[in-house]
Amino acid sequence: MIRKLLLLTAALFAASACAPLSARPLVDITVIDHDDGQWLPQYRGRGDTWVPGTPGHRYAVRLTNTSGERVLVVLSVDGVNAVSGEDADPAQAGYVLAPWQSTEIAGWRKSMDDVAQFYFTDLPDSYAARTGRPDNVGVIGIAVFRERRAYVVPLPAPVYRENGRREANAAAEAPRAVDEAQPYGLNKQRIGTGHGAREWAPVSRTEFVRASSRPAQLVQLRYDAPDRLAALGILPRPTRRWAREDEPQAFPGGFVADPPSW
Repeated sequence: MIRKLLLLTAALFAASACAPLSARPLVDITVIDHDDGQWLPQYRGRGDTWVPGTPGHRYAVRLTNTSGERVLVVLSVDGVNAVSGEDADPAQAGYVLAPWQSTEIAGWRKSMDDVAQFYFTDLPDSYAARTGRPDNVGVIGIAVFRERRAYVVPLPAPVYRENGRREANAAAEAPRAVDEAQPYGLNKQRIGTGHGAREWAPVSRTEFVRASSRPAQLVQLRYDAPDRLAALGILPRPTRRWAREDEPQAFPGGFVADPPSW
């Protein structure tokens, strides 16, 4: 029996989806490094999709609803529900995204007003390991559910004018080499997600009835330290080319000197 749940809806901002709906998943998931502001690239390897995480850096999981309907997203980090702190299960509470909405989840939900920041850290310091649950460290996942409604009118994607401002129509206005990973070993996870400083991130409650007990979409991202991903052959190794002393260089350095006088 499908139950009504009081769920959290992120009070953030909306974003457009430019590709056709049929070519996109219900929800796009990306990871953003909050210390350098960069979107972390995703690499395919060993049957998974990976992102490199720099130890010590704070990060956020960015979720984008690519549909014109409300969806529920249950977020799991290291096998732990990011809202409730329980061992993650798709049947649990999560975040409700409005049509076309995009939001960043930057931490473990502590209250309706704040979160404890996500940050990449050594595995023993991860929240999951510190709470006795280290088996699933290194995985970020989402379970996405459609909403059950008597009659659904999907909202069209927002339209942007040339100046970048959103022009909403009336409906939208409604309310995985070299073993460099030692001493850990190639098969050992290097990093996990820590329980960081508090950050203001207010949300509100809403009701959501799932259209099915099975999620419409399941996505999993693996993550680890860049050096381990390079050792596994997932992350390209940086190459360095040393110029010979007698070889001309395009950028030898220095400033423009005066030419010799004739």
